[in-house]
Parts: sequence; C-alpha cells; structure tokens
Amino acid sequence: MTNGTNAGRRMIAGLAIAAMAGAAGAGMMWAGVGAAMAHDDHHQHAESYAAGEPGQARKPARLIEIVMAEGDGKMMYEPARLEIKKGEQVKFVLRNRGELLHEIVLGTAQENLEHGEEMKKHSDMPHGDLPNAKHIEPGKSGELLWKFTKAGVFEYACLIPGHREAGMVGTIVVK
Repeated sequence: MTNGTNAGRRMIAGLAIAAMAGAAGAGMMWAGVGAAMAHDDHHQHAESYAAGEPGQARKPARLIEIVMAEGDGKMMYEPARLEIKKGEQVKFVLRNRGELLHEIVLGTAQENLEHGEEMKKHSDMPHGDLPNAKHIEPGKSGELLWKFTKAGVFEYACLIPGHREAGMVGTIVVK
C-alpha cells in the first residue's frame, strides 16, 4: 500500500507542478490580452466616437473612394478633404495603391494625435480593425461604413508611426 501511496503523491505533485506552469503561461497570455484590450479601449471609448457611429449595412450610403499612397518622401490620402452632411452615412472605399501597409482612423485631431503617440510607444501591440479604423495591405482594398451624427471638423489619419508625420492625414467637415 505504501508503494501505491507514494505513486499517488508523486502523481499529485506532478499535477500541481503542471497546473502552476499552466497558470503562469495563462497569466502571461492574459497579460497580453489585457494590453490588447487597453489598446482597443484607447480606440473606442466605450462604444462612443467623436466623429459619429458605425454605419448600418442595410441603410443607403454615399460612396466615397479614398486612395492611400506614398511617393517623393510623402504619404497621402486622395482626396485630403471631404464635406459631409450631419446624419449622412458614408461607405468609404479604401484603396492602398502604395507599397506599405496603411490605415485609416476616423476621429478628432486630438484623439488621433494621442493614439499616434501610443502607437509609437507600443508599435508591436496587436492592432485590429475597429468600427472607426481599417488597415489596408499594399495593393488591396477595403471598406469602412460610417454615419456622421455630429457636426464639426474631424480627420482621417494613418497612425502607423511616421505616416501621419509624412502627410497621411485628411480633413472631414461635417455640417
């Protein structure tokens, strides 16, 4: 019986060690998830956006094409200025004609400047698409559906470090 008891103790000790190792790994995994969630919180302030709200696919929308490109040491959107009516829903058709990854983030200049600073500090942080943001790979296209519910001056910017500074920012005037 002593042999069986010792084997049982060894098995329990082995399981305890495995559980602790698993918990440590899970803790590291959850720390990474926490960092990603903190980054997402920076984008989406409790589902409230200064520039409006995510659009509804079943409702009509005006189509606006925005081209992303770089050249001659500059990065740009074309067009760089848009006028939109308050309450209007817009489907942005985004085309990356450049050779680099670009993104578009809708917000106020202040929000985008703050987010850009966070991107510089944490450039390796996971960064997925959000309702007010979209990444577009070189040579690819994408869409962003948005309803502008508030009047004001907003912007769209590429917050990948160095891109905004190279000129990749546009203005949206909502009247």
